[in-house]
Amino acid sequence: MKFGIFYEHQLPKPWAEGMEQKLFQDALDQVELADKIGIDYAWEVEHHFLEEYSHSSSPEIFLAAASQRTKNIRLGHGIRQVITNYNHPARTAECIATLDLVSNGRVDFGTGESSAILELGGFDIPVASKREQYLEALEQICNMLAMEPYPGFDGKYFSMPCRNIVPKSVQKPHPPVWVACSNRETIKLAARLGIGALTFAFVDPLEAKHWVDEYYNIIKSEECVPIGHSVNANICMVTSFSLHEDRQTAIERGLEGFEFFGYALGSLYMFGEHKPGRTNLFEEFRALRNKRLEENPIDFTRALSAASGGIGTPDDMKAHLRKFEEVGVDQVTFIQQAGMNKHEHICESLEIFAREVMPEFKERAADRVATKEAELAPYIEAALARKQYMPMPADEDIPVFQALGRSVVAEKNDPDKQAAG
Repeated sequence: MKFGIFYEHQLPKPWAEGMEQKLFQDALDQVELADKIGIDYAWEVEHHFLEEYSHSSSPEIFLAAASQRTKNIRLGHGIRQVITNYNHPARTAECIATLDLVSNGRVDFGTGESSAILELGGFDIPVASKREQYLEALEQICNMLAMEPYPGFDGKYFSMPCRNIVPKSVQKPHPPVWVACSNRETIKLAARLGIGALTFAFVDPLEAKHWVDEYYNIIKSEECVPIGHSVNANICMVTSFSLHEDRQTAIERGLEGFEFFGYALGSLYMFGEHKPGRTNLFEEFRALRNKRLEENPIDFTRALSAASGGIGTPDDMKAHLRKFEEVGVDQVTFIQQAGMNKHEHICESLEIFAREVMPEFKERAADRVATKEAELAPYIEAALARKQYMPMPADEDIPVFQALGRSVVAEKNDPDKQAAG
């Protein structure tokens, strides 16, 4: 099983000068540490206008910076917004390929459409068409990364002429593709598209088994028709994260941040109201949390259970992760930067994890991956055979485009236009 760290770049209020700078610099230090201790992935979101919850609006810049401070850790867009009004498909293809080049082939291309009205409305994206726009854009981005030249496209939501999208990525035909999943229906969509599932939903291992089984049953069925030029059959699930030899210390350091993560997510996506520049999510959260604690003083055993097992001692974490491993989860990614969680505590937790937890799972990783790849190989071959690839034009059908200067001269020398003038 692989392990990752995950960043929203949360910054609860009140804000002071220099806090955002420290947030980003601390995160880069954490990714550098994660690389040194053998963590497999660093995932970075793309969100817009989601104050306090996520200050990560340009993940490609953060990941590029991280690429120059690391050697082995994979750098994942978890996710990049691919709908055209967020990022034109050609720009996404260019950014993904460039990041893959500067990182020496370590990029994973996580994708998504968002369901936050602050983001969708801010970029004038109708809720009703966002899934259709997402699918159209993603398929064409994969074509742009893999084809030379890209033949051009006249779609429902965007169009562009024939161009050769450069540069091309190190990984061929393109980096592994993922999609953010918050429920089982999106898990099924990921499997039908032949892409990895980044499951940003906190489920227990029993529930995870249903998600995993459904995903891999579809991967092995005729329903799987890849949207890209390769199949990335993997499931990643997130969990809370705060480790210490003393369970109570781990909970005191990490539980509030994890609870704020959940509260802010719910408020911005489901039940809240937001006044830009004025709403104070952390103040709302703290008031509700304090009221709850006054009514029912915290019991640390109950709190540990509520935190889904990722907060506690190394032995707690081992038991938690074994359950995910047993049901077939491929990667577990940690929500460690949340709320007011402190940089030094995050680093200490990572070091404890690498020293006391990770070795057990690393011992089994190679055999587990080899067995899985051998089992899936014929199904992936069959899925790729079902894909309807965009036709590559014959050389004589590739259009020729005149430079602007040449076009101006030609127009000036056109007798018909001279006569008309």
